Amino acid sequence: MEGDLTLRLRIFDLNCWAIRYLSKRRQERIQLIGDMLRREGFDLVLLQEVWSEQDYSDLKAKLGGCYPFSHYFRSGVIGSGLCVFSRFPILDTLLYQYSLNGYPYMLQHGDWFCGKSVGLLGRCWHGGHSHFTPPASHQLHAEYCREKDAYLPHRLVQAWELAQFIRHTSKAADVVLLGGDLNMHPEDVGIRLLRGWTGLRDAFAEAMHFEGCEDGCTLIPNNCFTVKTELLPFPLGIRIDYILYKAISSFTVKCEELKTTTGTAPGMDIPFSDHEAVMATLHIQRQGQAVGATLGTAEPMLANVVMEARTEVGVGLRAAQRQRYSTGRMAVLALLLLLLQAVAALGVLAGLATGQPFPKLSFSLLAFLAIGVLLLSTGLHLFHTIEVKMLQGTEEQMRMALRALQERP
Repeated sequence: MEGDLTLRLRIFDLNCWAIRYLSKRRQERIQLIGDMLRREGFDLVLLQEVWSEQDYSDLKAKLGGCYPFSHYFRSGVIGSGLCVFSRFPILDTLLYQYSLNGYPYMLQHGDWFCGKSVGLLGRCWHGGHSHFTPPASHQLHAEYCREKDAYLPHRLVQAWELAQFIRHTSKAADVVLLGGDLNMHPEDVGIRLLRGWTGLRDAFAEAMHFEGCEDGCTLIPNNCFTVKTELLPFPLGIRIDYILYKAISSFTVKCEELKTTTGTAPGMDIPFSDHEAVMATLHIQRQGQAVGATLGTAEPMLANVVMEARTEVGVGLRAAQRQRYSTGRMAVLALLLLLLQAVAALGVLAGLATGQPFPKLSFSLLAFLAIGVLLLSTGLHLFHTIEVKMLQGTEEQMRMALRALQERP
């Protein structure tokens, strides 16, 4: 890339929580979001949980004059919910769907059906310069219960895959940007793993000026769409939405300003979403000699983080192995029951039970029950088998990474 480049990049990140027929006042909130984006004129807009493609189309039509370039990332049963609007041309995109994403039978949570992913804008151009490669928007599995977090191993696998994805796709980039809902507190092992392995910097921690909710919280109790009981241990709220960044080559990046929304939209009685929006102004400048990417955490500390994450993944692996064993045993028992019924039916047909009435109704009901249990348990056994393999693969990758970190002089 030739010449100097100085750019102030304004980024808007919001978890929209827009589910057709389920989200409260969804159309009204989408309209408010569109009005704000037109008014503020951000350079890059990252949205999550836009589950309705019609909502994306409405926003695209509304914002076309301000954001001529956009993309909607499709995956899963109901979609990834990820979309991006940009003032700069988007030359290519890529979607990576995480290998683990909860359980299909946890219908009340529904993360498995979303196909949670990371969307990549391969290159964006500004003034003839290809200057940044942002994983445009992403979302990890929700926590739901902090005291007994059954999804922690899955979320750590996602954080590890996201970190690997960033390291392997950003080698040719000048600047890497990452925005979205990580569903992790700032000191959780997953966010420490992601930042340590990639060298990404937290815009909230680096901002020269901050304005918004205390401690940068993006899920706050006074939001009318949040579940208040889940935030009882956190009276100020929690920060789970992030804008992260780093410069890789001859560029420097500084966060000049970071803002969050603070409740209701201007002049309205409702907020934009159950999450507060995060808005960052980054100062990007080219200077000096090109430098290579480096890990952002001292290697002994990073080794401890990888070891901690690997331990949690191991806990999840053993739990998945127990589930696989239980569902496999249930499938075998259901199959044995069907075989016994088949033997009994053959006995009747062969005249071995002459003179005794054959209970067809109860026999049929039992057979249908056994078939249902067999199909269900077999499906769950296959699912947990895949889960075991994915957890084993991630644990092995972490073991290799840990060994490499420990062996470095």
